[in-house]
Amino acid sequence: MRRRSRAAGAARSFRTLAAACLLAAAALSLSGATVAAAGLTVPVMRISTENSAGHIQTRVVARFAERLRDRLAGRLTVEHRFDAALYRDREVIQAVSRGNVEMAVPGTWQFDRFEPSVSVFLLPMFFGRTSEVNYRLRDGPIGQEINRRIGSRLGVTVPGRWIDLGYVHLYGVGARIAAHDDVAGARIRVAGGLANALRLEAFGATPMTIPWPDLPEALRKRRVDGILTSNATVVSARLWEHGVNTTLQDQEYFAQYVPIISNAFWRRLPEATRAAIVETWESVVGEAREIAAHAQSEALATLAAHGVAITAPDPQTLSAQRRRLMARQDAIAARLGIDPAFVARVSAALGDG
Repeated sequence: MRRRSRAAGAARSFRTLAAACLLAAAALSLSGATVAAAGLTVPVMRISTENSAGHIQTRVVARFAERLRDRLAGRLTVEHRFDAALYRDREVIQAVSRGNVEMAVPGTWQFDRFEPSVSVFLLPMFFGRTSEVNYRLRDGPIGQEINRRIGSRLGVTVPGRWIDLGYVHLYGVGARIAAHDDVAGARIRVAGGLANALRLEAFGATPMTIPWPDLPEALRKRRVDGILTSNATVVSARLWEHGVNTTLQDQEYFAQYVPIISNAFWRRLPEATRAAIVETWESVVGEAREIAAHAQSEALATLAAHGVAITAPDPQTLSAQRRRLMARQDAIAARLGIDPAFVARVSAALGDG
């Protein structure tokens, strides 16, 4: 009960961050002008996120930016730009790699074009797995190895553990999605990632990559029959008002966001500033995960209250669907370019492949 109460309390405090994000954004230009007028040379750390003010990604990163701003006042100017004001997450990985923006926190599904090993967590062997299973591998040696590969391949620094969005499920838009057979021939929107597209194709669906800012128009024009996303993401935009009427809570994968910082920026910082960034990021990870879990659970209740029909497969059904998908795993991993030896290593660490 203490953990639930603590998470609920943290969730309430996070709700105020949506308004705070907007106020902070308005204040940034003034603070930057003040620094310039004083003749000071203070590094500027811009953080780009794609989602709107109420989204989990934005709220968590806003908390990090707020804490870092307070801790490094006078030594680092921290600017958090959300709602794709700088870049969409599909574009931001390259922007950070080039040094065009200092930091971003894109989803794991955005990395397969650059570092295929990240997508190992989107392979069929993770379909329907618990968050605890995901954490055990992501926070351990497997995840640390992937962070090293991201850094080496992209010229970025991963300052710490990944933060949660949570389980990603299927949602029907007009059409009813209550079983995996219902997606055969359906047009399903994904945020990105070849792994997501290949998994949906295995179910007979037609995946369509549509960035979050473009989704409302796609829904208005009925360009999609379904969406692959999370409960909280649907609620953050009240998508039942745009036709979302059913959900299959199938835990397709456990979505997280990966913090990346441009090495061109990172290497210019004093060691004490780097340490402060790492420590501040770590300070939000644990509570952010609790907040995400609470927000997703609360969002499911909100969906039900707005008439969205909910189908929650039991563990046996999820296991059966995982076995169905596993027949495609080698082919999917090959398309993604994941080293077979690494897939085998992860499968062994998973325990039952």
